Amino acid sequence: MKLPNVDQALVPPEKIKDYLLSLAHEKGRGKALFLLHFGFSVAKWEELAQSLARHAHDHEVTKSEVTRFGTRYVLEGSLQTPSGRTPQVRVVWFVPESG
Repeated sequence: MKLPNVDQALVPPEKIKDYLLSLAHEKGRGKALFLLHFGFSVAKWEELAQSLARHAHDHEVTKSEVTRFGTRYVLEGSLQTPSGRTPQVRVVWFVPESG
């Protein structure tokens, strides 16, 4: 199964710059070290946003879980990176309950 409404999948710029690529963020630091190693950068944060959207288009949902806030979807597969390498990653998308 594909991520529902995959064409609308996006990660807010703040989440990318201040969490996923932030070495100063306590919980995001490990992710940032990994992503920076593959050539992503805060200066070109749009590259990560595009790669995450492409990842959602290219891969199937491997797990989903309904929570009180909406549905959490897990997708696993290769991620296109600026370095040209394609690490296998797990990306979690959250789709809030509508209404």
